[in-house]
Amino acid sequence: MTKKVGRPTVMTPETISKLEQAYAYGCTDEEACLFADIGRNTLDVYEKKHPAFRERKQALKNRPFLIARKSVIESMAKDGELALKYLERKMKKEFSLRQELEHSGVVASVNVNGEKEAAEYLKDNPEAKAHIGKIMEKLKSGKSNK
Repeated sequence: MTKKVGRPTVMTPETISKLEQAYAYGCTDEEACLFADIGRNTLDVYEKKHPAFRERKQALKNRPFLIARKSVIESMAKDGELALKYLERKMKKEFSLRQELEHSGVVASVNVNGEKEAAEYLKDNPEAKAHIGKIMEKLKSGKSNK
């Protein structure tokens, strides 16, 4: 008969059950360890020895999303506003209220403390100089229209 040496494990079926319950509520590892009254290192060591538990943990962490998704889908039949919000998020091209803009060209951020620094920057950056010139023209034409 072999006698076990060392401390008894804290990873009892009750502890594992508490961890699984916490993960089913979407808790982080830290929160689950607090709930099960174990240290984070204990969990890490256990997961290394039991890789199947790590997979189960990930599945349980996704459970709240499944419950929420089911609730939303079931509620949409009675709530048109909720159904529209769902479509706005899931089928953006067709139902989104927001317009997506694509930008191209030069984008620059310049910290200018005076005219000398600005002139030096523009001298070395012809694209920026042209861009600022266009902006100035628009500003001038906008002021004259008032």
